[in-house]
Amino acid sequence: MSQTTTFREPEVVEERDLTPLYRVVLLDDDDHTYDYVVEMLQKIFVFTLQEAYQHAVEVDTRGRTVLITCELAEAQFGRDQVQTYGPDWRLDRSKGSMSAIVEPAGCES
Repeated sequence: MSQTTTFREPEVVEERDLTPLYRVVLLDDDDHTYDYVVEMLQKIFVFTLQEAYQHAVEVDTRGRTVLITCELAEAQFGRDQVQTYGPDWRLDRSKGSMSAIVEPAGCES
């Protein structure tokens, strides 16, 4: 008896069929300390100390840092978490949370 092996054609996924991705971008300001940024990122995004510190350095030196890339609902939730984290108690001039934006993952930064 011989066996017949049937091969399936690979499924082609069109780019338009993929779920669009978005980035949560943290924006720099002078009203929050590195300690605040590191603490916030570890709590909200569960970054390691090293990852959180690298983002703190990048936002300070470049003015922005991409925190995560994900689907729109998760990106909006992450942005909202940053923007409601509260002021930095270490600085008297800190009156509110840091700013973050959501942008399509395909755009250049």
